[in-house]
Amino acid sequence: MIQSVDRAIRVLTALQGARRLSLAELATRLELAPSTTHGIVRTLVEHGMVVQERGSSRYQLGPAVLRLGNVYLDTLELRSRAIPWAEDLATRTGLAVRTGVLLLDDVIIIHHEPRADGTRQMPEVGIVIPAHASALGKAILAFSPDDSERVLGAGELRSMTGETLTSPADLQAQLSAVRTTGVAREQDEAVLGESAVASPIFDTSGSVVGAIGVVLSGASTKDPADEVRSAARAVSRELGAQSWPVLPSAQ
Repeated sequence: MIQSVDRAIRVLTALQGARRLSLAELATRLELAPSTTHGIVRTLVEHGMVVQERGSSRYQLGPAVLRLGNVYLDTLELRSRAIPWAEDLATRTGLAVRTGVLLLDDVIIIHHEPRADGTRQMPEVGIVIPAHASALGKAILAFSPDDSERVLGAGELRSMTGETLTSPADLQAQLSAVRTTGVAREQDEAVLGESAVASPIFDTSGSVVGAIGVVLSGASTKDPADEVRSAARAVSRELGAQSWPVLPSAQ
């Protein structure tokens, strides 16, 4: 292991978790001398990986991290295959479309297709949502026994809003329904006022690799489940899946 590289990665990881830290806080977390930490941070700043917060002594991740992340996202076959179907789904439903993958116990958005109404919308690529509180996460967990066992076995789940399912038994019941219908739902569970419908995406091995779904608006009246299922099935087919959905027992 190259010590300098290891330390630089540890700095980036610490900033990822805490968002903003001073040099003293970084040195304490990494158990390094302040002078050593300063040298690492200064090098990362020169390369745009870390920036100093304006008017503050704290540091945060820089724009170069996002650029690297976008390069990584562009290499994901799932993302490239999903983009045309996400665009089509957004056009047919008039709703914003998210494609996500599981990252430990969270879902990270790898593609966001804004609503096709021309309104200004915040880009969502890279945002992280607890898997148990999102339709995308439930769609993935329902067909991934190892991941669902880990999440359900952790005890009471983290509450994001008053509507978040915190009971493993309640979440298990929802996952069972998802395995039957191929559709996962959430309402106000991650963010108040936001609901979503999602379906799982499978690859050629029959493993669930992600999910695609729509974000419902307050004006939504039609249930988009059929359209979401159709999009998930189409992306899965392009990834080589022989059937959809693929039950965990068949994997």
